[in-house]
Amino acid sequence: MTVSEYNQCVENFADNLFRFILKNLRDEEQSRDIVQETFTKLWIKVEDVSFLQAKSYLFTTGYHTMIDWIRREKRNADFEKVPESSMGVSKDQSPDLQEILQEALSRLPEIQRSVIMLRDYEGYSYQEIGEITNLNESQVKVYIYRARVTLKEYLVSIDLVL
Repeated sequence: MTVSEYNQCVENFADNLFRFILKNLRDEEQSRDIVQETFTKLWIKVEDVSFLQAKSYLFTTGYHTMIDWIRREKRNADFEKVPESSMGVSKDQSPDLQEILQEALSRLPEIQRSVIMLRDYEGYSYQEIGEITNLNESQVKVYIYRARVTLKEYLVSIDLVL
């Protein structure tokens, strides 16, 4: 990959990668750091990665970097034994749809949240998601189905409260 192709990758994919990481982490600063680290890793391997494979490489590397960060944070949280605050909806306020969707997504297991974000927010095919997450296509479909069922159940139950 040439320097101009690398710069084109930054232009074409940085925003999408940031949006994907941010939807999963909900931490803007950390998401920026992960995107920066992902592009750094691409720069280190710029000779080995072709321009046509760059998008897949970026999302795969970004996904794995995000998973590493989540695991590190989980260990730190377990070590510090910090109680997690509940993001439940109070009856005094009426949350907007975005907050409800974020809460529903946050209740999904990590892998289900990632595949649903890659499919429904980023528009990747099942095969591309499989390559990014190191799952086969059948596993991707199962995780997406289960995530959608869980989201539907949560959103229907929240509808009764509102």
